[in-house]
Amino acid sequence: MTPAVLGFVGLGNMGGPMAANLAAAGFALVCFDAAGTTERMPPGASAAEDPAAVTAGVDTVMLSLPDGRVCLDVARAIAAATPRRATTVIDLSTVGPAAAAEAASVLAPAGVTYVDGPVSGGVAGARNATVSLMYAGPVETLEAHREVFGAIAGNVFNAGTTPGQGQALKLLNNYLSATALAASSEALAFGRAHGLDMKVMLDAVNASSGRNTATADKFPNRVMTGTYDAGFHTALMAKDMRLYVDMARQVGTSDTVGRVVSAVWQEADAAMPGSDFTRIWPFVSGADRGVR
Repeated sequence: MTPAVLGFVGLGNMGGPMAANLAAAGFALVCFDAAGTTERMPPGASAAEDPAAVTAGVDTVMLSLPDGRVCLDVARAIAAATPRRATTVIDLSTVGPAAAAEAASVLAPAGVTYVDGPVSGGVAGARNATVSLMYAGPVETLEAHREVFGAIAGNVFNAGTTPGQGQALKLLNNYLSATALAASSEALAFGRAHGLDMKVMLDAVNASSGRNTATADKFPNRVMTGTYDAGFHTALMAKDMRLYVDMARQVGTSDTVGRVVSAVWQEADAAMPGSDFTRIWPFVSGADRGVR
């Protein structure tokens, strides 16, 4: 059955809009955010004093948290919570396969099902309820939450039943996205050095075989406008690339390109703390402002 009341922990750039979409769809919400719950939660939601308190009056708790360490802290708090009504935790965060597996093992002895369900689509996707959700968990839990997912996601992909499989799918996606943005920045800087106009380059590439998410979206809408407002931090992309490379090494798949891409993002994060990840363009190209 569709849960009657939802908990939501983490109301940041992604979690805030997703919680708002759930509230707009008519779901009763109990929220918590360490940076300030009442200021961030959607109208009509109730505030809880901590993650453990969220669990007392809800059926399912949804998480949108910055990393695996925070996710595991919250999972432990939920497992230890008394009283606790919640029987399901759906983690929308990108925490990596290892953290997802550990969170599941923390919650299982308490009788709580952990679902690994990271999302992709950026802040715009979170606002417009068009994110892709990469689900890994019991089939019956997926079916019971179809209406919930329909309020926040445009697509739900069933990656499997084992926590960590959703994370693996999300990390490979982010690796491709990170590679496209960094490589496109280098390519466009190369073209600019030959006197080519940015718009001409993008138009040509987007009508040819080099088209990718960076040339089709990030550059026209975030870079050429000078807004750099994709809403995803360079630090988060650097974190995701570390996770990807670490997991590739653990499972023994090639990481030759991945190590190079990750190094670029680690350098960019160190040079531009707090930046939007689309600022990889001025970092790579040397542009101080906008597009030259």
